[in-house]
Amino acid sequence: MKENQPIIVGLDIGTTKIAAIAGRKNEYGKLEIIGFGRSNSNGVKHGQVLNIDETIKAIKLALDNCYASNSELEICDVYVGIAGHHIKSLQTRGDIVRQSNDEEITQREIDQLIADQYKTYIPAGDQIIDVIAQEFTVDNFQNIPNPIGYGGVKVGANFHIITGDKNAIRNINRAVEKSNLKAKDLVLQPLASAAAVMGPEDMEAGVAIVDIGGGTTDLAVFYEGILKHTAVIPFGGEN
Repeated sequence: MKENQPIIVGLDIGTTKIAAIAGRKNEYGKLEIIGFGRSNSNGVKHGQVLNIDETIKAIKLALDNCYASNSELEICDVYVGIAGHHIKSLQTRGDIVRQSNDEEITQREIDQLIADQYKTYIPAGDQIIDVIAQEFTVDNFQNIPNPIGYGGVKVGANFHIITGDKNAIRNINRAVEKSNLKAKDLVLQPLASAAAVMGPEDMEAGVAIVDIGGGTTDLAVFYEGILKHTAVIPFGGEN
């Protein structure tokens, strides 16, 4: 294992349990688990933090158990899984018109396309969690996975936008921060589950992943390598 590789930590704040898992890439580029801890969750219902103090206690206990599994761990930044019935998704379309079709399309233009989607109108009280590009078009060419290097005048893409309730997200961030951690990013639970168990061949052939938790059931649908749909259903094994 490469000791100079950064430690990656995931924090799962669930209805029935809170889990912290730490890993580091080895010399083969694979993630190796170097620490794990969990605790019972008492402050979360249907994926939403309703009691911040109880959630903080559970996070700290999960971290203590993670440290107990590897005394050399130092955890500050975490990737936090997010779910709950407040999570919604919508489809959008974005296009830009270029001044010249002679120059190759750059990453900067793709980043601009994605940034423009964060201006999409959503209901008051919600905020955009993530914008995921599905497929691109360049002039009359469609279904392009990555348009960088292409030449063309009009570049567009279909997007899958994930939104959540501002207060619910704020409660998660507060619980994490008051546990002396920094949320590096929020990751939608269905996408995290999909990344853990599915390969490119599965996503290309078409697959739906269903993750039944204690308080929510997470769904992600892929086809032709593209994320087509996500949903968080407020029912799980405990109800």
